[in-house]
Amino acid sequence: MPNNPKVVTNHAVLFTQPVKVKRSKLSCYSRRMVRIDYYRILGVSREASDEEIKKAYRKLVFEHHPDRHPNSPQAEEKIREINHAYEVISDAEKRRSYDRLSWGDEPRAEAVDPGIVLEQMEQKLFDEGRKELFALLMQNVSRIKVELNVLRGRTITEQGYDSFLEPIVHARAAEIVDEFVTEEMQQRTQRLVEVATEMMLSQGVAKRHDEGGVRSIRNRLDTSFRKGRLHGIAAAVELFYERR
Repeated sequence: MPNNPKVVTNHAVLFTQPVKVKRSKLSCYSRRMVRIDYYRILGVSREASDEEIKKAYRKLVFEHHPDRHPNSPQAEEKIREINHAYEVISDAEKRRSYDRLSWGDEPRAEAVDPGIVLEQMEQKLFDEGRKELFALLMQNVSRIKVELNVLRGRTITEQGYDSFLEPIVHARAAEIVDEFVTEEMQQRTQRLVEVATEMMLSQGVAKRHDEGGVRSIRNRLDTSFRKGRLHGIAAAVELFYERR
């Protein structure tokens, strides 16, 4: 064995001696595991909807596809990174697990699709309009009977025999609906539509500064209420319809 004590040739000693390692402040294992932010990779917020995530992913794939950068050795690696982030964030269960493990969150609520939120509100206003006109006509049975005679005549002219033909019924409802709508009813409708529009904006269906988007929402809600009124008339008439 050499006389120099600094040289160790005995492997048993080598693996049993304590080894001092200088801890680097930059070491990713020294304090905590590095967190890979998949949201940052995709360029979206943690509250992004499924549609926003999908849109961002498609944009990134188009921008960084290796075919568009044949001379870039980093392009393929970038695509792998994007694909992996999307694989996790686009899956509801994986996304919840990722959030909980990365940020210590409780399981996140499901992302709300603005389109579904708007459709649900449209249905509510439709139901309000339907109930309003149905209740009004049920108090005026004589008018229902008059309308039944009108509808019966148009139906027979159209097809040669009597039946409850919905296109003709709804066309007639559109002709007469304004006769039943008072100023007070119209003001109530406007208040409902304004409140519903505000609710849609608060849930991110459109941006407040987007005048076109806000106007579109208001028009859709107003149209839904009016369609509900037409169905209310049709429902009241159908209740008294008897085929002859």
